[in-house]
Amino acid sequence: MEKHRPFGVTLLAFLALLAMLAAVYHALQMLGLLPYTFGEVKFYTPEASWIGALMWGLLAAIYLWVFWLLWKVKAEGWLFAVVLSTLNLVLAALSILGASDFQAMLPAILLNGLILVYCLLPGVREAFGT
Repeated sequence: MEKHRPFGVTLLAFLALLAMLAAVYHALQMLGLLPYTFGEVKFYTPEASWIGALMWGLLAAIYLWVFWLLWKVKAEGWLFAVVLSTLNLVLAALSILGASDFQAMLPAILLNGLILVYCLLPGVREAFGT
């Protein structure tokens, strides 16, 4: 028997999917496969950008898994959403400290900040039994 999925949890799952797409976009930008739209994206040096692309790609894969957990209303999905949004905020900050423009990382910062704040709302926490 599946748990009932409230609207807030469905919204959180789709926000996780959007964050996954943003992480894929940043990974492709760091590899030089997509043009820069909001500013330059690189990880410290152009030669080390593949490390940043690898980290963004790994976080995108984990976000896809978190989307599935949230869709199934699993309690560990909520925990991973909190941890992963925090890690994405840290990676965005590291990218900005490296050599990326703030404007280029702003969508990831806003989206992951929104996910983190939304996860910590009492109604969302109750839906996952935490």
